[in-house]
Amino acid sequence: MSEATATTTDLTRFAAQVRGLVLKMLHGLGYGHFGGSLSIVEALAALYGREVRHDPANPAWDERDYVVLSKGHGAPALYATLALRGFMPVEKLFTLNANGTDLPSHADRNKVEGVEMTTGSMGQGISVAAGIAYGLKADGRSNRVYCIVGDGELNEGQCWEAAQFIARNNLHNLVLLVDDNKRQLDGWTTDISGTANFTGKFAAFGFHAESVPGQDAEAIAAALARAREVTDAPTVLVLDTVKGAGVPYIAELKDNHHVRLDAVGKAAVAEAMAQLQAELEGADR
Repeated sequence: MSEATATTTDLTRFAAQVRGLVLKMLHGLGYGHFGGSLSIVEALAALYGREVRHDPANPAWDERDYVVLSKGHGAPALYATLALRGFMPVEKLFTLNANGTDLPSHADRNKVEGVEMTTGSMGQGISVAAGIAYGLKADGRSNRVYCIVGDGELNEGQCWEAAQFIARNNLHNLVLLVDDNKRQLDGWTTDISGTANFTGKFAAFGFHAESVPGQDAEAIAAALARAREVTDAPTVLVLDTVKGAGVPYIAELKDNHHVRLDAVGKAAVAEAMAQLQAELEGADR
């Protein structure tokens, strides 16, 4: 493991730092993908703080692990995580969506160091992650692949075609993390596609499947560690999350996929930012 891949001992703190940066980026912009960015903060903290081999000084390091953010609209959280790990200056985060920016609202591998795939068209990331894992396994490489997919994204048939391929080829070097935040672009997932037992469904496809508290970075890190020991099946971690986690105002909005802040919203997000900062400063004392 590269020296640059030093683990983060306090994942709760790391997650709070990521969440704080996401809020600062989107509050300054006045709009953005709040809901689905905030629900994956702890997953990203566990991945980059404890699990994933990476080297910010050499993003193309041959021994790195791969993280594919299939739900590309969660890019603000990924960008914040990458910045805290040293892939870019933190100050660059505040160019999100500005004219001429290298930080578009959906993850872009051609513009952002550390992003492995350009995503945003739902359903495609899991297929690419499967291809990466298949190639690595065929070459006898030890690199691992992690793919974050949304629960609404799993409406796409392509996801299940990929799942069948992953299980059939026993890609145990691949871990899927399902952001089960119960909502998608235009409503509650249960209202649009019906109730889905994702743990049971993936298990039926041949996955080792676990349900994990999705807003608990330590629990996710422990599940990722267990996944390393599974060699007879790929692993899926179904993360029980809240869309807009950490900001009650956002979490309670009916339409919180993409939010344009009014005065009330700006004040609520500013309050959440201040609370996070106070918690971080208190922990430093």
